Amino acid sequence: MSEHILLVDDEPHILTALQRLMHNGLKDAGGGRYQVECFTDATLALARARERAFALVISDQRMPGMTGVQFLTALRQIQPDCGRIVLSGYADLNALMAAINEAAIDRFISKPWTDFELLSAVRQALRIRELSMENQRLADQVRQQHGVLSAQEAEMRRLERMEPGITHVQWGSDGSFILEDPGEARR
Repeated sequence: MSEHILLVDDEPHILTALQRLMHNGLKDAGGGRYQVECFTDATLALARARERAFALVISDQRMPGMTGVQFLTALRQIQPDCGRIVLSGYADLNALMAAINEAAIDRFISKPWTDFELLSAVRQALRIRELSMENQRLADQVRQQHGVLSAQEAEMRRLERMEPGITHVQWGSDGSFILEDPGEARR
């Protein structure tokens, strides 16, 4: 199963450049390529993040409708284990502090970026995520051995990390379960 990277920027040519860089310069642990998804709309990207787990997201800071910090803060609620990188063409100290404090970003990179710097930051963020996920798995294993965590709870945690929202059920007023929110925006 290949891992996924989410790119969010309101400028399509930036997304094209980032997608090309990720495709040509980055391979996963198995030597394969990451699946890259691009969005020019942060709201649609959040909707997608409710459906698909991402190893990493790279977001522009200044976008219409939602800043990168707002987007990454919301994403953190949905996928706390996802690596987060902010790109910005503006040196805004307040945005940088918010990105660090609210969105818990891994890196803040200036536009224009150098490919080497960006790929190094991406690799580092992915490696930190990989180590964190392994630590969580081992901690859950120890909790199971000590009877603090059931095998079912451990499996639910694993599934939730792979497919956000999969372990949550929405119930209708008539007692039925809802498969999809009809009011949710689709791509």
